[in-house]
Amino acid sequence: MQEILYLEVPTADTAAVRHWLQREFESGIGEKIITPDGFRLLSPATPTNSIESGTQMFHSQSALGDINSGNYNLKSTELSIFVWSVQRTTYLKVFRLEDAPPGERKFLESLRLGLKNQFPDRYPQPPVIDTSKQSIFEALAPYYPLTVKYFQKMPKGEYDLNRAYWWEQRWRESTRNPQQPKQVVFLKEEGAATDFVADVADVIKVGHQESGSKKGEEGAATDFVADVIKVGHQESGSKSVSDGGDVFYDLIYIGGALGVIHAAVMARLGYRVLLLERMPFGRMNREWNISRDEIQSLIDLGLFAAAEVETLICREYKDGYNKFFDANNPPVAQAPILHTPKVLNVALDGEKLLYLAGEKLTAAGGKIWDETEFVRADVAAEKVTVRCCHLPTKDDRTVSGRLLVDAMGSASPIAWQLNGGRAFDSVCPTVGCVIDGGFEPGVWDSEYGDVLYSHGDISRGRQLIWELFPAAGEELTVYLFHYHQVHPENPGSLLELYEDFFTILPEYRRCDLDRLVWKKPTFGYIPGHFSTDSRDRTVAFDRLIAIGDAASLQSPLVFTGFGSLIRNLFRLTDLLDTALKHDLLKAHHLDRIRAYQSNVSVTWLFSKGMMVPTGRSLPPQRINSILNTFFGILAAQELAVAETFIKDRIDWLTFNRLALQAAVQNPSLLLWILDFVSLRDIGRWLRSYLTFTLLALASWLFGWLPSFARRIQPWLEPRYPAVWLQLLSTCYALTYGMGRRLKT
Repeated sequence: MQEILYLEVPTADTAAVRHWLQREFESGIGEKIITPDGFRLLSPATPTNSIESGTQMFHSQSALGDINSGNYNLKSTELSIFVWSVQRTTYLKVFRLEDAPPGERKFLESLRLGLKNQFPDRYPQPPVIDTSKQSIFEALAPYYPLTVKYFQKMPKGEYDLNRAYWWEQRWRESTRNPQQPKQVVFLKEEGAATDFVADVADVIKVGHQESGSKKGEEGAATDFVADVIKVGHQESGSKSVSDGGDVFYDLIYIGGALGVIHAAVMARLGYRVLLLERMPFGRMNREWNISRDEIQSLIDLGLFAAAEVETLICREYKDGYNKFFDANNPPVAQAPILHTPKVLNVALDGEKLLYLAGEKLTAAGGKIWDETEFVRADVAAEKVTVRCCHLPTKDDRTVSGRLLVDAMGSASPIAWQLNGGRAFDSVCPTVGCVIDGGFEPGVWDSEYGDVLYSHGDISRGRQLIWELFPAAGEELTVYLFHYHQVHPENPGSLLELYEDFFTILPEYRRCDLDRLVWKKPTFGYIPGHFSTDSRDRTVAFDRLIAIGDAASLQSPLVFTGFGSLIRNLFRLTDLLDTALKHDLLKAHHLDRIRAYQSNVSVTWLFSKGMMVPTGRSLPPQRINSILNTFFGILAAQELAVAETFIKDRIDWLTFNRLALQAAVQNPSLLLWILDFVSLRDIGRWLRSYLTFTLLALASWLFGWLPSFARRIQPWLEPRYPAVWLQLLSTCYALTYGMGRRLKT
């Protein structure tokens, strides 16, 4: 028996597919015999003594019996077609018993075309709702029944579901017309501001003169206007409050998750810092996992003591598994489990980390405005003025400072504006939950984690991947995500993915959903940008810089903005401190302060090979085959090799050795990737590879430069600060940019 066709039918209604196959589809050849999951197709039989002449005989099952009772030997010509459901979609296979029947190719093409027309790709989007008239639960229940059911079981489920809906709507709005993103950053001409002050002062002056006001009142009026302009000109008729004083901050951070970590570090260096957070401070949409050697950065920078870090660790597990479904893969693309015991093996108490960082920030003189949403930023020659809205009271707030730091993540309107149509090249829609018990004994050992795992093939245009991390007590944090190309018609849906999550979780890990203890949801859009070099993405504007997910600091596999920020925290802090000390806050100066890594950039083709292009249908097993090829090679290496690859520390020699080994082991790999990666993408990757090669060569030739730079710093920095910033950035590009720490 031979498999001759394997398709995914992108619908969860397997019964409808089965009915169409059995009752509506016309095979065009043979006799259809209905089976529980599809049908068998008995095609015209051919006796062996007639094969050479090509004679076809006997079209019925009774005729087959007559021939078998005689002296003829028949070639078997039976096809078996059946469907099954997994991962909230439908799969179909066709098997042949021995020889191909006449018309088989035409039959298969007819089957493909019929399925595609009857069950086309669909990219559903959430309904437009009005929560002033009904709750979020009532509004979404007809569309996402399981999502509503299990969010209702969570302590703050209504708030969190509103948040997930809001995030998806904002993401969709950004992707709908990426060439013309909403403008939120404005360059304010100094002359216009001065003229405005003068004009308003003259108006008030004339008014006071006409009413007989004293001269002293004129001066007070003029001073009042100047104060108004200092904190930001408000739109006519808006209600506005300042920060309660004339505080002029050095740094204004927008985004309280990754933002508070960096803000606390900068505040402890003596800078005046303000943090704006849209949600109540301390709440976050994701949990954080990391390794011990990476979290050491927080200790080295002096943000936390070693004892404090220990209190943030919920669980440290023994080993992490990486395994992709390979039941339908060719033998060359099947692989054993890859063990990564030191990757993401430390689960952190994220909310406790945020609160502790917040305490460090406020203790150093910083301020936190939570439940405050960013509205716009006006950049002038000497300051940036930020307008925001306090959500509980709907009051406008304005505040000014030297530098604005965008840490708003993938929903950042600033990132979309600065990068226009290429804000992000990819995204990982991610959903999940923290589950506080309810699994049967033996379902999972909390000493182990799933770093990357798939239990099926492509599902409705996505290769779904699981992560599972043990946390405190019986808690397990479970994620479901997929790598996805940003597309206006198909931006990726959190709510649709949540419905998948609650439907197929029992397929992934045996459980009864109604017995699980749902603690809180975790969700978000994790962006990625495929950079060909360090200048391929805009992360800065005059008096503005982006960090974290807003800067698309995403690794090809498992790390998000958190991992990239922590690994590059010393680099970003040192460079930003230098820029602030010397007032080097123009765009061309700030653009040097980025966490670009050429060794990460060159691996983006790996991420690209995990995405199904919108409108394309790939063989269902294709992405699992690609992943298993690479991970099978990593599994055969020493543990340190896989660890350096997944932690973005891979060097040029190791990268090339692994790439050549993959090509030799599975020559089809390149053809598989080229099937859905464009020539333009290949061209971009070649430029990335050239940059990586040149930087690797430069890193080898100029390995002495970082230590030399530190020796000349006392002389160079005070005399030529801009030159020093450029030199320091170059040193980091040759070290951190290649996945290595800077030795000083």
